[in-house]
Amino acid sequence: MSASLDIRRPSSHVATVWLNRPDVRNAFNEAVIAELRETFTQLGADTQLRAIVLGGQGKAFCAGADLAWMRAMADYSWEQNRADAQALADMLWTLYSCPVPVVGRIHGDCYAGGVGLAAVCDVLVASEAAGFCLSEAKLGLLPGTISPYVIRAMGEQASRRYMVTAERFTATQAHALGFVHEVCTADALDAKVDEIVAALVANGPMAARACKRLVQDIAGQPITAALREDTARRIADIRASDEGRDGVQAFLGKRKPSWLEPG
Repeated sequence: MSASLDIRRPSSHVATVWLNRPDVRNAFNEAVIAELRETFTQLGADTQLRAIVLGGQGKAFCAGADLAWMRAMADYSWEQNRADAQALADMLWTLYSCPVPVVGRIHGDCYAGGVGLAAVCDVLVASEAAGFCLSEAKLGLLPGTISPYVIRAMGEQASRRYMVTAERFTATQAHALGFVHEVCTADALDAKVDEIVAALVANGPMAARACKRLVQDIAGQPITAALREDTARRIADIRASDEGRDGVQAFLGKRKPSWLEPG
């Protein structure tokens, strides 16, 4: 267990990563950024994993940047600011490109960089009491490194409003925008996350990873001959794989596929 993250393995197929700085509402600094990048690099390389849950301990999911870190950055040179921002950008890319599906468990405040952490998750489950805010403009800043993921997850029109106004929006509003997939009471949050995780674990492990990559690669692309050829190749590859053959044969034979068998 690291100082800033609480990493658990409730089963061989599931990992939970908790932001563990409740005294500062799980705000991140350079150490947290480095630990998140290292943790998700390691978890992404684990072929046994089928789901990762990202959540926060205490009263908030993530309030964005740590105040002490922000004070230090106030005296940074342009070059230091650039290196610092690049570290954050690299961490977000590591989480976004992690081959294992990631479920975000959102409760309490999810502000600024915290919205970026939420946006890189594949499935978002939020407590109805959660609150979101892209607050950077209030500080004379902009949500630069998180913007590619937030705009993809929230859409251009909603991002235009909430980045420019820095208004707070609710979990219900986030759900209406398509940013959050499920909203539930605080008491039901863990059960809903467990339900999503169970659905992920039940699927072909390599198929789930391939589906995640498919969406990332295909979204927004023009439907060209090259794209059609690429998608045909992908399904041919997985049909011919051991997992694909077993899955289809199990379905036709009315038995469980090998990845659901004990052992």
